[in-house]
Amino acid sequence: MPTLCVAGGRVLRPDGSVTTADVFVDQASGDIIDVAPELGGEADEVLDAAGSVVMPGLVNAHTHAAMTLLRGYADDKPLDAWLREDIWPAEATLEPVDVRAGTDLALLEMIRSGTTAFGDMYFHVPDVVAAVDDAGLRARVGHGIVTVGKDTETAHDDVDESLDVAREYDGAAEGRIRTAVMPHSLTTVSGEAFERCVEVARDIGVPLHLHANETRDEVDPLVDEYGTDPLQYADSLGVLDSGTFLAHGVHVSETEIDLLVERGSSVVHCPASNMKLASGMAPVQQYLDAGVTVALGTDGAASNNDLDLFDEMRDAAMLGKLAADRADAVAAPDVVRMATAGGADALGLPGGRLEPGAAADLAVVDLDAPHLTPVHDVVSHLVYAARGADVRHTICDGQVLMRDREVLTMDAERVKERARERAAVMADRAG
Repeated sequence: MPTLCVAGGRVLRPDGSVTTADVFVDQASGDIIDVAPELGGEADEVLDAAGSVVMPGLVNAHTHAAMTLLRGYADDKPLDAWLREDIWPAEATLEPVDVRAGTDLALLEMIRSGTTAFGDMYFHVPDVVAAVDDAGLRARVGHGIVTVGKDTETAHDDVDESLDVAREYDGAAEGRIRTAVMPHSLTTVSGEAFERCVEVARDIGVPLHLHANETRDEVDPLVDEYGTDPLQYADSLGVLDSGTFLAHGVHVSETEIDLLVERGSSVVHCPASNMKLASGMAPVQQYLDAGVTVALGTDGAASNNDLDLFDEMRDAAMLGKLAADRADAVAAPDVVRMATAGGADALGLPGGRLEPGAAADLAVVDLDAPHLTPVHDVVSHLVYAARGADVRHTICDGQVLMRDREVLTMDAERVKERARERAAVMADRAG
């Protein structure tokens, strides 16, 4: 079997401790074989991690990857106006070639900043799948369903497409790609469509993913219409279960938090997007205290405006303290878990933990920079001081995707040029 050793660095263990050790990987299975000192002499390939910390690859549990083409396209507007006036009209012009170009750009950005797995809700999913397969990352993908404002036949076709995608591509890229059924939100998808999504998702054994309780303007109409909290309404449709992962979860009641715990559903916290769109501050510490699995996501690059999960970790910690009015809330170790094991658990994907038997999805972060000097606490630095540009090597499924900051699975200049071309075409079409 071909083997890889990430040697000479410090290792972030699942319990949050940091020890000096090498990481020995079976590249055929994509698993970690051993974590111990001085293993490099036995490996076929060695990656130098001296002066660095080896950590689980980051997991971006909620994004819309191809929206990199819309980075900076429309800013400084509230969510509803931003979507209806700018984003949705532009997205309506996107063709498969555009989605491929935008997804490639997102994957390049994620590899360079240490992300090895992500959750993606978008359309033209076959092109997303092809991009992920070629780049070597891991993903949970799905076609986002919207039924409001559509005639019955068009809405039905949209649901069918999401269900067909979930069936066809689950297990693609030698198992690195899994799927989900992805109704956009409780306000943009009919109850009838949700019930069909739930039935088929359970039948084919994939989870549900949706936006939920993102803004007060989303929550209040549901309460007025159904006389109950949005997540109680969702539960009445069968949406909440142990595989369901919800994006945002900003405005929730204590009853809804208890319901998430009872059902085993996860929440993907997107602090930068929530701040930029003034959606509010999610009660992350309450989620953690209650035992809800919390992951971290960037949302799309149009509302962030980057896919750097190191930025997102810092935002999560800072915003979490403001929301709880406590300096000790949403502490650094919790945030690192959200960005690694929490994301893997929410998406139902391997990875997120650095230990023998775990998937060899790794990021090697160079600590030898002025903004990371001195190193009193590695975990603190990962959350409060590190940047995506500090990532030196990225490994997914045992394969080296980036070595010494050079991405090996993509032509970076070609990806950027193609994205610029397609973004310009999109902007011209959208007017």
